[in-house]
Amino acid sequence: MKFGKEFVSQMIPEWQQAYMDYACLKLILQEIQTSRKRSKESGVLKRKLSGRRNFSGLTKRYSRTASSRELENQDILVHATNGDDGFERYETTILKVAEAGRVSELVFFKTLDLEFDKVNHFYRSKVEEMVKEAVVLNKQMDALVAFRIKVDKPSSSSRSSSERVSVDMNALDSKEQRKTVDEEMGIKEEDNESKESVPEAVSVLDRIRLNKSTLSTVRNVLKLSNQEELKFTRENLKKIEERLENVFIMFYRKLRHLKNYSFLNTLAISKIMKKYDKIASRSAAKLYMEMVDKSYLTSSDEINKLMLRVESIFVEHFANSNRSKGMNLLRPKAKKEQHRVTFSTGFFAGCTVSLVIALGLFIHARNIMGTAGQKLYMETMFPLYSLFAFVVLHMIMYASNIYFWKRYRVNYPFIFGFKEGTELGYRNVLLLSFGLGTLALCAVLVNLDMEMDPNTHDYKTITELLPLFIVALVLAISICPFNIFYRSSRFFFLMVVFRCIAAPLYKVNLPDFFLADQLTSQVQALRSLEFYICYYGWGDFKRRQNTCRSSDVYNTFHFIVAVIPYWSRFLQCIRRLIEEKDISQGFNALKYLLTIVAVCLRTAYSLNRGNDWKMAAWVFSALATFYSTYWDIVFDWGLLHKPSKTWLREKLLVPHKAVYYIAMVLNIVLRLAWLQTVLDFNFSFLHRETIIALLACLEIIRRGIWNFFRLENEHLNNVGKFRAFKSVPLPFNYDEEEDRDS
Repeated sequence: MKFGKEFVSQMIPEWQQAYMDYACLKLILQEIQTSRKRSKESGVLKRKLSGRRNFSGLTKRYSRTASSRELENQDILVHATNGDDGFERYETTILKVAEAGRVSELVFFKTLDLEFDKVNHFYRSKVEEMVKEAVVLNKQMDALVAFRIKVDKPSSSSRSSSERVSVDMNALDSKEQRKTVDEEMGIKEEDNESKESVPEAVSVLDRIRLNKSTLSTVRNVLKLSNQEELKFTRENLKKIEERLENVFIMFYRKLRHLKNYSFLNTLAISKIMKKYDKIASRSAAKLYMEMVDKSYLTSSDEINKLMLRVESIFVEHFANSNRSKGMNLLRPKAKKEQHRVTFSTGFFAGCTVSLVIALGLFIHARNIMGTAGQKLYMETMFPLYSLFAFVVLHMIMYASNIYFWKRYRVNYPFIFGFKEGTELGYRNVLLLSFGLGTLALCAVLVNLDMEMDPNTHDYKTITELLPLFIVALVLAISICPFNIFYRSSRFFFLMVVFRCIAAPLYKVNLPDFFLADQLTSQVQALRSLEFYICYYGWGDFKRRQNTCRSSDVYNTFHFIVAVIPYWSRFLQCIRRLIEEKDISQGFNALKYLLTIVAVCLRTAYSLNRGNDWKMAAWVFSALATFYSTYWDIVFDWGLLHKPSKTWLREKLLVPHKAVYYIAMVLNIVLRLAWLQTVLDFNFSFLHRETIIALLACLEIIRRGIWNFFRLENEHLNNVGKFRAFKSVPLPFNYDEEEDRDS
């Protein structure tokens, strides 16, 4: 792999604007190479000037610091100046400008200096943030050690001084770096110092309280006082240790990212300077890299010191002095691609395709669509099995989203907040979808016999219960506590589903409203679940009959089930409006309110018929469609918001702009699928249930397209803010007033 591609692949996606623009510098070098070739071909010889011209208008002379002989052997001179913002700025003076092709090299060094200043300043600002965060972690460790002492209630002075408060993360020098972990933590100090540390540690507790986020949601709702929250129990201690352990792991990974950032950019400068020397036949790389080595980017040692200190503290306090265990927790593990997943995915995909073909041949050979029981089957069994088609299609669309997110470097695990290393790849999702599809299709083939027992006039109970058995199996796997079938992802999904149902009791995060939006596209699947309850609960499955639609209770829930996802999103928007004071969330809530009215009116028209219902459904459905389409494109996708020549946003991940125009058109067309429920198109070769299922599939496809551009817009917002890490809540809150008084 060429360095340019490797450089891009190792970038932190949210920081990509802060890296060296290696591709731009390569293009400038190509222009230099082209201009030099042209100069040689034309045979134009330029007179060498005895003087020199300073780069980018500089007038500083270097005759005082360099002899004329040294200047003759050099191609560039680099010096540092102090900017108005206090940061150092590096400027390159190019010598021997009059040589052939030399003038075109001015642009290269001007761009290189600007890029290096950008990288150096960004790195320095991030290091300063890390140092400030280390100070906060010092206080958190003080409180943790004090809390441990208070819980353990030591009765003797034999307590190890490794539990004392002195865990200053910034107090590292070259001598301390050579000490062992035990020596850094002061285990060999005298017992009298340990005795003094205990009261000092306990005094910290007077100035802290527990962060409410570490306590249960019920206690948050009750709003207990700070005194009631600060209970010195082992349960609270365990929660605090877990939270602070996650904080340290995240902090350490930030440090690793910064270290990698420094290394990659330094390597990029070295590579590009070597290319410059080779193309321009110069020897400027050594001199420029000497300047880079003296800059803050490479000479600063704060990150290395902090990493050493974090390692020692983490191993001592969170890994029981087991360095191997501690480092395994701190260092992220590379996710390995498993060949058996790829094989299994291909196997089940083949099975799914084969069963679909076999199903078509079976229906054609037995002329099932022309039998007398065809209508009854479509009204009973088809809604049961269409549920699996909706779920499988949605999973395939999600797998496609993951594939394209990875291809265009959208950091979806970070955006969704997946635990590192547990996120599912597109192969894993396809494996689950095709596995479920294979199981459902097998059940369809078994259950396709539409003849009843001539003696009892009942259908076989075993075959009629197959759909219910598959649903029960899926639910059982979803809540299975054992570490099988991607337990971490299952529990994450169930947790988000619970927060969607419990809206607005919980703070709304991106996974919450993202999943709620997915559920709004699965209204027909939810209605299928309603039909499951009716069909099997009322015993219709014994005679394969559908008496559900004649029940007022069923028809009432037909409204409620369709409204639940939109109502959940409505409540989420209201919660965000109150918490974030963002007026746009109010307009978003209005969108879902209009959709609720439109869905209810269309449902009422499908059940009752009548011109009044039809006209009302037309008006509100058209209004909701226009509002929702505008919101999708302008707010969720970030397109057409600030019209430009192309009517697209400035930053796009997909290089082909036509993709965005096609997606906008498809979003509008697929949103108009509701017209079928109002216009009542009748196709003689399609049953009503088939048309409903096809329209539901079109909505799922529309949602899959929406998913990619929605997350692309979120990713670009994170890039614009250089937001590459989730903020982990700290376990302790310090009394700020006492801090200021002290």
